[in-house]
Order: sequence, then C-alpha cells, then structure tokens
Amino acid sequence: MTFEEYVGSRGPALLRLARLLTGDAHRAEDLTQDVLARAYVHWRRIARADRPDVYVRRMLVNANNSWWRRRSSRELAVDTFAERPQRGDLDGEAAARDEMWRLIRALPDRQRAVLVLRYYEDLDDHTIAQILDCSPVTVRTHAMRALTHLRERCGVPTTKGSRP
Repeated sequence: MTFEEYVGSRGPALLRLARLLTGDAHRAEDLTQDVLARAYVHWRRIARADRPDVYVRRMLVNANNSWWRRRSSRELAVDTFAERPQRGDLDGEAAARDEMWRLIRALPDRQRAVLVLRYYEDLDDHTIAQILDCSPVTVRTHAMRALTHLRERCGVPTTKGSRP
C-alpha cells in the first residue's frame, strides 16, 4: 500500500481519533498533519509492519501526549466564551453532551486515550495496549478508572462487579 492510498483510506479515521484525543478540531488537524508528515518520511518501514495502522495511531497518541508535556504553544484553555449560548439556550441533549466532553477532556491523557480508542475507535484491549505501549491489564485499569470517575462526576451509581 502506498502512502497516498493509506492516507486516502485511513486519513478521516486518524483525524477523528485526533479530534477525540485533543477535544479541538484545529489542534486535531495540526496533530494529524504533523504525524502524517513524520509517517511519510518513514513510510517504507511503516508499510512493512504487520499492522501499519496501529503504528500510525500510536504515533498520533504519542504526539498528542508530547504536545501536552511540552506546553510550547502556551495556549490557555478556557471553559467559557463571550458568544457562548447560555445553558438555558441548549436543549437537554446538547447540554449533557457538552458536560460529558468537558469531563472527558479533564481525564488524564492515558485514561482519555483508552476511552477514545475503545469506545470511539472500537478497538480491543490488545490493540489498544500495542498503541499505548502497555499491557492489556493496564488498558482495562485505565478504562475502569476513567469510567468510575465519569460515573461519579455524573452522579451515576456504580454497581458491584460492573465492568466497562
């Protein structure tokens, strides 16, 4: 598979993953473009891998984590904007979705990455572990912690023995 074919078939999915990891459409576009530029340089080696898509997704997750560590952009995220509609202006579903995304963005990087890869990209624990360079048990631990945190913040009672 050529690099152009790969980007044509997997580019939208990579952009969606970046959007879910960053929570910002513009940052996601920049992140995806940077990762694809680095992947292009090493495409021969990446294409020979058993699962090139796992490799590129891992590059995307790592690049997002590196950006947060560097904080070189000096951007300051804010919760409110001058033109933002008031809560009463949003319907119940949109308000709930906004609140859920706020909670997801507040999760630690690894927990957020596990949730995005599992529930939005529909990947299994083994594949997520390969992307994040950890064990499947660690993936399950991150998922449980993230879901427990979200349940507590949303006021949903947890049941004994429940699994994500």
